[in-house]
Amino acid sequence: MTIRIPALSSATALAAITLFTALPPAAAADIAEQIGAQSPWQVRLRALGVVTNDQGSIDQVAGSGLGYGDTVVPELDISYYFTDNVALELILGTTRAGIHGTDSAAALGTVGKTWLLPPTLTLQYHFTQFGAFKPYVGAGVNYTIFYNQAGHGALTDIDVEDSFGLAAQVGFDYMLDEHWGLNLDVKKLFLEPDWSANDGTLTGKAKLDPWLIGTGLTYRF
Repeated sequence: MTIRIPALSSATALAAITLFTALPPAAAADIAEQIGAQSPWQVRLRALGVVTNDQGSIDQVAGSGLGYGDTVVPELDISYYFTDNVALELILGTTRAGIHGTDSAAALGTVGKTWLLPPTLTLQYHFTQFGAFKPYVGAGVNYTIFYNQAGHGALTDIDVEDSFGLAAQVGFDYMLDEHWGLNLDVKKLFLEPDWSANDGTLTGKAKLDPWLIGTGLTYRF
């Protein structure tokens, strides 16, 4: 059985056009804007440099310090625009960090390693008055998960505790067209987790406080 959808008659089409043009200008503009509205979703793919603050301590070793390996990793972020100016961004990525002793603990060398998963959610304000150049600022919260941890040398095991931290952000997109753009983004995480090793006989604090410096591509749906 074939279902046929009747075509609009010329009288019906004329009535629809007449109805639309009879709307108040503001209402007609709202409808036109909704028909052609840009999606609120945006994604970015960045190369991300993770630069840590080499500070920390071993409570049982006076004058000791800790340092951490810096890395470059791929990173994905997803943004949702509530308005043209206000957006929420979630960044996703993971990286590995080596841990080594410094100051009075420098002779220990590398004492452990861990992987980090630091999902970070920021609320952003985007400035839209500069044409294709679209700077933004943001602030939010980070929760870092430490996994696949292992001690080395003097530390037979190591456990860095999962931790919350605050995040601050500044960056910009330079839009090449309606959808594609280039992005530069800098975040500062305030992250200082506690850690323990050797079945809890050694403790301390890892003052990571990393900078996340990223650059890559933006795509607005």
